[in-house]
Amino acid sequence: MKRKEKPLTFKWNKKFIYPKSVRSLVNDARHYSVGDEKLPSVTTILSATQSSEKRESLARWQAKVGKNEAERVKNVAGKRGTAMHQYLEYMVAEKNLLDLTEEGVEAQRMAEVVRDKGFNDLEEIWGSEVVLSYPGLYAGQTDLCGIYQGRESIIDFKQSNKPKREEYIGDYYLQLVAYATAHDQVYGTQIEQGVILMCTPDLFFQKFVINGAKFRQHKWEWLKRVDAFYSSQSYKNRSGGESRGASGG
Repeated sequence: MKRKEKPLTFKWNKKFIYPKSVRSLVNDARHYSVGDEKLPSVTTILSATQSSEKRESLARWQAKVGKNEAERVKNVAGKRGTAMHQYLEYMVAEKNLLDLTEEGVEAQRMAEVVRDKGFNDLEEIWGSEVVLSYPGLYAGQTDLCGIYQGRESIIDFKQSNKPKREEYIGDYYLQLVAYATAHDQVYGTQIEQGVILMCTPDLFFQKFVINGAKFRQHKWEWLKRVDAFYSSQSYKNRSGGESRGASGG
């Protein structure tokens, strides 16, 4: 028997005109072409500035499971995550999608859990799959911009192989504040909340909300990461010695 879907209660308010963008690789790093600019992605900056501790932890895991298994896990998670995002994009637009691949069937179940447990507090949507850029510095794409629990918010969907503790999702929070900062800069908003709606393949749902002092602290950390990226020797080598950063220039 087919499970009855809960009615969606949010409303659309297309109050902002969001740009189109083309993604490309520059020196194997993701960039976005927005207007006349080709900007490094938020994830490119995070990857380039991650701590040595995080790099070593990833290397230990790859050594433990083996290169082939690590690549397999990464590919499966990537396909599942892409399919789940696509289902949620269609659900937000109130359209139907059918994907009968193994990853697609699994992703549909996960997307339904995110919808049923995460959309109750979603009140208004300004845009879906929104490209945001901070002119001259970075760009990226977030899943939703709008009102969540009564507050202007950036909302991202995430899949995870297993439940996450909050201390392990610091980079997810940095993505949210990066998008919020870009949105504020271009559209004059004052977004101070980010939301992560996450589901595992065994349908365990988690919601993480960041706001207040924690949001401001992560914003400061993100701006430091942007400065570190543009101050790095590898960036200067690619750009012919040019230096930019969030603190000016």
